[in-house]
Amino acid sequence: MKPSIPKGTRDFGPAEMRKRQYILDVIRNNFVLFGYQPIETPAMENITTLTGKYGDEGDQLIFKILNSRIHESKNKDLLRKEFDLSLESSRNSEELTERALRYDLTVPFARFVVMNQHNLTFPFRRYQIQPVWRADRPQKGRYREFYQCDADVIGSNSLINELDLIAMMDKSFRELNVPVLLKFNNRKILTAIAEKINEPSRIIDITVAIDKLDKIGKDGVNKELAEKNISASAIELLQPLLEFKGKNSEKVNILKQLVGDIEIGRKGIEEIEYLLDNSTATFATIELDITLARGLNYYTGTIFEVKANAGTFTPSILGGGRYDDLTGIFGLANMSGVGISFGIDRIYDVIEELNLFPAEICKDSFTRLMFAHFDVESQNHCIKLAAQLREQNISCEIYPDVTKKLGKQFDYANKKNIPFVCTVGSNEMQSGVYAVKNMEKSEQQQLNISDLITLLKTG
Repeated sequence: MKPSIPKGTRDFGPAEMRKRQYILDVIRNNFVLFGYQPIETPAMENITTLTGKYGDEGDQLIFKILNSRIHESKNKDLLRKEFDLSLESSRNSEELTERALRYDLTVPFARFVVMNQHNLTFPFRRYQIQPVWRADRPQKGRYREFYQCDADVIGSNSLINELDLIAMMDKSFRELNVPVLLKFNNRKILTAIAEKINEPSRIIDITVAIDKLDKIGKDGVNKELAEKNISASAIELLQPLLEFKGKNSEKVNILKQLVGDIEIGRKGIEEIEYLLDNSTATFATIELDITLARGLNYYTGTIFEVKANAGTFTPSILGGGRYDDLTGIFGLANMSGVGISFGIDRIYDVIEELNLFPAEICKDSFTRLMFAHFDVESQNHCIKLAAQLREQNISCEIYPDVTKKLGKQFDYANKKNIPFVCTVGSNEMQSGVYAVKNMEKSEQQQLNISDLITLLKTG
């Protein structure tokens, strides 16, 4: 059988993993710097935990897990009926499936908070780096299995939390050297607009359609709104929103004219002005984008989206926002939170395209030195030398096979781009002075273990 992997998933070799780990390390260090604590949740959740949280389109992308040992069920007729119904429409049946792979990290986080509320100190700041799964059509930048890096603070209404997230995004992308455009909006503005056009009950339909403006254009948005039975007069009133341009201050003034007479609209404008006036971001370009909606049902306030500001990669590489009552669906009401999610796989694609990975990350090996030897006795001596180097946090390895062919050992070091090779034989063991070759410069020198350590730390 020819081995293969499912579409939308990938293997990662050492070269890819070094680059991915570099991205993760930068982001994880900033999570810690800003006071977030790590948690993990299971790969699968009860399906009732996930469904109804992402909108109809999101629910269609949830990977459901067939109940185990289903062949042992005593009610085969019910199973067949439920299966036939599932072929006709999207539905959940406990007879067929009780569990599903997590779609994101936010809903499982809300479930975690409710279950552990008596053991947490609020406001609770958490970060989580784990894979998620979506039954999407695989394409460039879109995978069925991918990692998310989430940071959330829950149990606080303060906009200081949004400012912290903006600062953390700005610092992370600056350290990754990725130029970005940080777009933000406020769902209160969109709610006010729905009220303004006399369609307050259709806020989800309106925001889902508007959020696709970059992908399908104004005509596509208008067509989708019409297909969802939004009235022609309401669609006409939405047109200025779809053509919204200008500086951030100009957009705020237009918003005041558009929804400033509606209470929730005024509140949204106040929150937007606060973030614009107090942000300390210096690297990211910040843009107020009133068409930004983010389709998830649970957002209620500030919403974020980040895109690369260079190269040809257009999908968002970060998203997030404020949710006022996500935990309420699990029985813990009025627990406001705000969070963001870094799209690691997409960030990787951007950095790769722009050739921004540091040179040392792109090396074939992090090993600084390899020990070459002639026999079992000299190999055993290398074990002691390697232990001394590792005590000094110097990465090294010993050629594993016993062979007198030094050429074979040096070829191995060359293929792995190991910069130094230390040759150990009977003379070296006796004198305590070793032949150390710089593989790039083809230069060799005689060093004792102390001088070798100094070389590897500084050279």
